[in-house]
Amino acid sequence: MADKINRVVLAFSGGLDTSVILKWLQQTYGCEVVTFTADLGQGEELGPARHKAQLMGVKPEHIFIDDLREEFVADYVFPMMRANALYEGLYLLGTSIARPLIAKRQIEIAHAVGADAVSHGATGKGNDQVRFELGYYALDPTIRVIAPWREWDLGSRTALIDFAEKNQIPVPTDKRGESPFSTDANLLHTSSEGKVLEDPWTEVPDYVFSRTDDLVAAPDTPEEITIDFSQGDGVAVNGEALSPAALLARLNALGKRHGIGRLDLVENRFVGMKSRGMYETPGGTIYHAAHRAIEQLTLDRGAAHLKDELMPRYAELVYNGFWFSPEREMLQAAIDHSQAKVDGTVRLKLYKGGVHISGRKSPHSLYSERHVTFEDDAGAYDQRDAEGFIKLNALRLRLLGQRDR
Repeated sequence: MADKINRVVLAFSGGLDTSVILKWLQQTYGCEVVTFTADLGQGEELGPARHKAQLMGVKPEHIFIDDLREEFVADYVFPMMRANALYEGLYLLGTSIARPLIAKRQIEIAHAVGADAVSHGATGKGNDQVRFELGYYALDPTIRVIAPWREWDLGSRTALIDFAEKNQIPVPTDKRGESPFSTDANLLHTSSEGKVLEDPWTEVPDYVFSRTDDLVAAPDTPEEITIDFSQGDGVAVNGEALSPAALLARLNALGKRHGIGRLDLVENRFVGMKSRGMYETPGGTIYHAAHRAIEQLTLDRGAAHLKDELMPRYAELVYNGFWFSPEREMLQAAIDHSQAKVDGTVRLKLYKGGVHISGRKSPHSLYSERHVTFEDDAGAYDQRDAEGFIKLNALRLRLLGQRDR
């Protein structure tokens, strides 16, 4: 017998899985369900989610559909991009970075409506269950979490459809067959996993791609753009000031046209297994390259190299779901401190899947042409100073060589 729950806030997409979960929660726990649907720029019409929730008995005042696009980019994507975060050196963390915001808003709604619990539709095999629940517990240590995929016996898509039909839950015709792969999308990326993608030797079929045009169809001439940065965050594209979400959307459109941002990755999940997925991150790929380019001018060598040492740890924390942990916040404070003078403009050329830096300038540039020139530097740098520098750095190597000779 399940413990008594009076009210639960469900992360609800309106799709087959979460629709079944909604009904299952009502039946299993005899509780009132509050639905929360986040608009993170996934490009889907969210009206059907509201209609579906109402159809299944959710009170209109308990249906939350929130536009979180600006908060998502400004408070989650941009801080992560300041760190140049890449999980396992490649993955721009598009799914990972969305989960803490969803968890945060769920907890806020739970408090507002007096809910006892929160629920999600993540399976027991993946990373998302960890990310959601670490977020829940960090923000409300007393909250009850219901993870249906770890409790029920509906272990297949056929079982979900059977349950839906028995409970008069509408199942669109195109959802009745076995899905060829699963997707997750937001303003930063689209990820595709499972089924046709499970064999890492099999090439990703063309029909999987939704956010990037094929390289063959991409323009045959490069497109040059500029991105302006202020304190480490993008503020304008081609001289036009844009909000964080609008800026990322603009870069997405540019990247899509040029086939930029495809990543075929076999990654190590936090739960222990390897998985293969196709990630499309067009705007994020452009942004990441541009941010590194402006840092090349504005960060001191010590700060830049330390950031690169911290980055894998930061990326792993985000991937594993520790966004609200003290260690991530400590790293963020150090990273944000480094961005105070990361201002300026980067010029890039986009061409056939590639992002190529063609120029950068900054009012806070540390680059000195006078010091680096091969021409007469008029005393800016005394090359004879290098001899002592080299001898001091060679001392230990010479001592080792003498000992071991």
